[in-house]
Amino acid sequence: MLRGRVFSGARPTGKQHLGNYLGAIQNYVALQADYQCIYCVVDLHALTTLADTGQLRENTKEMVLDWLAAGIDPEKSIVFVQSHVPQVAELHVLLSMVTPMGWLTRLPTFKEKVRQQPDNVNYGLLGYPVLQTADIALYKADTVPVGEDQLPHLEFAREIVRRFNYYFEPVLVERQAKLTQVPRVMGIDGVNKMSKSLNNHIEISASPEEIKRLVMKMVTDPQRRYRTDPGRPEVCNVYSLHKIYTADRLEEIGQRCRAAQIGCVEDKHIFAKRLIDALAPFRERRAAFAARPGYVEEVLEDSARRARAIAQETLGQVKEAMKLV
Repeated sequence: MLRGRVFSGARPTGKQHLGNYLGAIQNYVALQADYQCIYCVVDLHALTTLADTGQLRENTKEMVLDWLAAGIDPEKSIVFVQSHVPQVAELHVLLSMVTPMGWLTRLPTFKEKVRQQPDNVNYGLLGYPVLQTADIALYKADTVPVGEDQLPHLEFAREIVRRFNYYFEPVLVERQAKLTQVPRVMGIDGVNKMSKSLNNHIEISASPEEIKRLVMKMVTDPQRRYRTDPGRPEVCNVYSLHKIYTADRLEEIGQRCRAAQIGCVEDKHIFAKRLIDALAPFRERRAAFAARPGYVEEVLEDSARRARAIAQETLGQVKEAMKLV
C-alpha cells in the first residue's frame, strides 16, 4: 500500500555520473516501492543560471534515459519536464503574491548565486524558491526526499505554503522532509565533490574502457609515493568507493593496503572491475531504451499529461481559494 506522494526535481545536466547515481537516482528508484513518485526535470530552474540553452533538450533526454535505465518505472512514477506543465508558472505567480521580498533577498542561497554570477542577477534567480515551492505544492506532494543540508530550503517552502493557507484557505499541503543518506562522492581528483563542471566525474553510462581509464586516474593516498609505503585507506578516495562496490573484500583490502601488500594500481584495478560489473545491467538497459526511436519522448509526453491532470485540479482549488474563479 502506497504511503503518500513524493516529489523531487533535478536540473537537466545530461548524462549522469556516479555521484548523481549514489546521491539521488538509486534513492528515486527505491522510493517507488512505497510512494507514488513524481520526478521532474526542472528546465525552468536551469534557465536562471544558463547562459546558453543550446544543449538543454539533449541534456534533458540523456538524463531521463539514465533515470529510466537505472530503474525509474514510468508505469509506477510520473517522469516529466517542468515546462511541459504550464500550470507551474501560473502557481508560481500566485504564490509570489504572498511571498515577502525580504524573505527572498535574505536567503543565503540567493546571496551565494549573486556572488557566483554578478552579471546575471535575474528575477528568476530571486524567485527561484517560489518556483521551487510551486513545483511541490502543485502536485500536493506530502514527502520530499532531501539531504540534511537541504532542510532550510524545504522549510522556506513550508513557510510560503503556510502563509498562503493562512491568508486564503488551507488547500495546499505542507510537505514533510524524508531525510536521505547522501554519500559524499569525491571526484577523480580526490579533492572536490564529483562534478561535471570540474570534469572530475565518471558517467554511469561510460564504456568499460572509459571507466577503467578514469579509475586509473583517480587520486588515492597523496602521501603514498612508493609501492612499498604503507597506505592509509581512511583517506583514499578509491577505498571509500570500495565500501559500496567491494564490501565483501573491504577488510582484506584495507589490511593489505596498510601493510603495503597491495599497491594503488592493483587497488584501482580491483575497483574498476567491480564498478564495470555493477554497471553492466544499467548499460544494457540504457542501450535498449536508446535503440527505441521516440521512447523517451513518449514517456515524457504521457507523464506530462498525467502531471497536468493533477496540476489543473490543484490550480483550480488555489484560484477558488483566492476568489479568482
